[in-house]
Amino acid sequence: MPPAEQLNNAFEFTVSELSQSLKRTVEDTYGHVRVRGEISGFRGAHSSGHCYFALKDESAKIEAVIWKGVHGRMRFKPQEGLEVIATGKLTTYPGSSKYQIVIEALEPAGIGALMALMEERKKKLAAEGLFDEARKQLLPWLPEVIGVVTSPTGAVIRDILHRLEDRFPRRVLVWPVKVQGDGSAEQVAAAIRGFNALPEGGKIPRPDVLIVARGGGSLEDLWSFNEEIVVRAAAESMIPLISAVGHETDITLIDFVADKRAPTPTAAAEMAVPVRGELFVEVADLGRRTRAYWQRAQESRRGELRAAARALPAAGDLLAIPRQRLDSAGSALPRCLKANTHAHFRRFTAASSKLTLRVLHGQISQADHRLTVCGERLGLSARSLLRRRRDRFAGLEVRLRASKLSNAQAQRNAIARQRERTHRLAERAGRALATLLHRLDTRVENSGKLLSALSYRSVLARGFALVRDEAGHPVHAAEAIGPGARVEIEFADGRVGATADADRADPAAKRTAVQAKPAAQDAKPAPKRVAKKVDQGSLF
Repeated sequence: MPPAEQLNNAFEFTVSELSQSLKRTVEDTYGHVRVRGEISGFRGAHSSGHCYFALKDESAKIEAVIWKGVHGRMRFKPQEGLEVIATGKLTTYPGSSKYQIVIEALEPAGIGALMALMEERKKKLAAEGLFDEARKQLLPWLPEVIGVVTSPTGAVIRDILHRLEDRFPRRVLVWPVKVQGDGSAEQVAAAIRGFNALPEGGKIPRPDVLIVARGGGSLEDLWSFNEEIVVRAAAESMIPLISAVGHETDITLIDFVADKRAPTPTAAAEMAVPVRGELFVEVADLGRRTRAYWQRAQESRRGELRAAARALPAAGDLLAIPRQRLDSAGSALPRCLKANTHAHFRRFTAASSKLTLRVLHGQISQADHRLTVCGERLGLSARSLLRRRRDRFAGLEVRLRASKLSNAQAQRNAIARQRERTHRLAERAGRALATLLHRLDTRVENSGKLLSALSYRSVLARGFALVRDEAGHPVHAAEAIGPGARVEIEFADGRVGATADADRADPAAKRTAVQAKPAAQDAKPAPKRVAKKVDQGSLF
């Protein structure tokens, strides 16, 4: 049978069904892929924010798209003619019967692409004037505080601190950042702007010079310092900045915008401060030269003063001509005063002849007319202003009424939400309080058991007794009880009173007698008094 007749009973697809089936087949078969190719047809982001272009090589081309959200998060942006490695999901576009890759990540393919991107970015920033020498600042000669932007765990910060200690110890503020990998460029830019945002005279001192430092590495390792955000932050810095990224052969874009480039971080520390020993020698030499110059200048001025004193004329000769001019002016002063008085009198007479009642009445009439006109204009203006204010207040009243209703509804909704939240919190508080009380009851019960176990009453129950003196204090030794002293004995089942032995010597008297014995060795011992024992029993 012909092929067309064999397919008469086959299932019929619509165009949409067939397109969706092909889309599922492509996505399930390939899923996420990595594609290397050259960007072609890229004209920047679309008005919607999405990017549409193609990836091609010598013999094939595939359409590509980057959605708006993904493009905004990308550290590496696509550019025309750049060879890249794209990671994304392969899918189809049913509207034009073609397949495409939806890119989720983009990175340059090799060192050549990075160098091309770096050169293009360098030209762009140079065209904006960020690399001009005229905008670069001079480094302070002896900074008080030095800010360092680098990793706190590397050898760079130790080299800088060691070199500063050798040359001229200064106060150092370190802003720890990542110097490699994702997010490192943002941290470096934030550190530079953070140092510049510190207020002068604040709790944290504002640095006088900044050092942005990192050890050597490959172009990929140093790429964070080629990012546009870092370069612009360094250009905006009002604090003089030294770039010490990599070794002497490593070049990054921050080197062109920095106020000074150092080949190594150690060299940056040397640029920041002078050598203290050399300064001492230079200051001492300048002091000697200043004293010698001052002495020579004093001798020269002393000689000039003597020569000027010999050349000056006598004081009478200097004042002769001024004295003569003063006498001449004094003799002419009365005539000049009379002439000045006559001139002012003539001007006063001429002015008084012009002041008549008719002129004054005319001026008053003109002033009255102007006042009337101004009053009418003021009334018209006041009525017009009142009318505009009335219309404005009417509109505001309508808006206020509508706003009050909506605000009241919003407040009712907020109160309902807060009431519900309060109920939930009250339930949680009740449960928490019950749990807390249970825990406290358990703790009190355990403490009571422990107290019972450690109480002296358990010792009394085993046959022991506790002796207290008249003040109720426990007695720990027999020496603490004098003869005839009243004591109280506590047993497990109660307390009883007792009296100590009367014939037993007082321990305090015994100690006094022992102390007095050496002083009375030569004296004749007194006869011993024999006391009759009174049998009262012994408590011990």
